[in-house]
Amino acid sequence: MFGLTDFIGFLWAFLLIYPVVSIVHTLGHAFFVRVFGGKFKVEIGRGKVIFQRESFTIHRMYFLDSYVDYTPLKWSNHITHFFVHAGGVVFNLGTTFLLNYLIANGYLEPKSIFERYSYFSIWFATFALLPVEYGKGRYSDGLAMYLILRHKKWPRYLD
Repeated sequence: MFGLTDFIGFLWAFLLIYPVVSIVHTLGHAFFVRVFGGKFKVEIGRGKVIFQRESFTIHRMYFLDSYVDYTPLKWSNHITHFFVHAGGVVFNLGTTFLLNYLIANGYLEPKSIFERYSYFSIWFATFALLPVEYGKGRYSDGLAMYLILRHKKWPRYLD
């Protein structure tokens, strides 16, 4: 049965944990853009801007959507673009493995927040890898990686 404590747990996950997972995913893309010599712009959420600083913008509905737009890369080839598009999944899975390592070795106490973070990270990474075209030149990470490897075509990145 879904009770009040479950609803509070849902709100906690929806308004805090899921956005953190989304931000980690987005920063994974931004990290690889920077490594390969590009510049990025990160947008978190939708609606009215509540915070903006240099290349980071946070909108009022921070829990809805996020994306990275980037300039041409200094080292631009199919491998570098593949890593840019894979960066979100790498960061999601990497942080999950890091949390599990820290808990398994006694550096962190097992808590439900870490369990929920890991669950959402794996869920987010799995859905990011599904090859889907969203329309208007927007692709899932999985389809973008496929297009890069198969056709040596790197689509404009929007997450």
